[in-house]
Amino acid sequence: MSRLPLFHPDALDASQRELYDAITNGPRAAEPPWFALTDEAGRLAGPFNAMLVAPPLGTALQGLGAAIRYATTLSPRVRELAILAVAAHWDCAFERHAHEPIARAHGITEEQLGSLRSRFVPELDDAGEHAALRLVFALLRDGDADDDTYTDAASTLGDRMVFELTTLVGYYATLALQLRAFRIAAPAEDGPA
Repeated sequence: MSRLPLFHPDALDASQRELYDAITNGPRAAEPPWFALTDEAGRLAGPFNAMLVAPPLGTALQGLGAAIRYATTLSPRVRELAILAVAAHWDCAFERHAHEPIARAHGITEEQLGSLRSRFVPELDDAGEHAALRLVFALLRDGDADDDTYTDAASTLGDRMVFELTTLVGYYATLALQLRAFRIAAPAEDGPA
């Protein structure tokens, strides 16, 4: 059971309502319904409900998440592989629930998903994807990247993508910690909502 109440849209103050509208009318709402952003009463799901506790910080956080999802040079495959590596590291069931369907839609196989769940770099044919995942796993494991891992990532992906990946790891680690601390569980496993 969550440690936070689910905030009903009719009970939000002005700053909460502005954040709610940014989430429900933003780019996440335009995607296929990988998971429901709101429940049947219009209350936000997952990390988004928690963001309503502190709207100024929640607004910045959701904006960063939207930028990571929609304004980086990361391919959808690299992005989803990296997100799921973070989810596995923090044992974050909600992020797995939200992102595994997206990963599958971008051709990530069940075997690769299984490797990620087991906290291993999956077999990847693409050198860029492999370099990206090596970097992500180093950041998760060590909080840093040794010279060989960094050089491989920077030479294969470029400095911009390395920056984007380090930001992604930090953002999704933040969400995972919030989801864990507030005891926000993944919806029942009925498949993607």
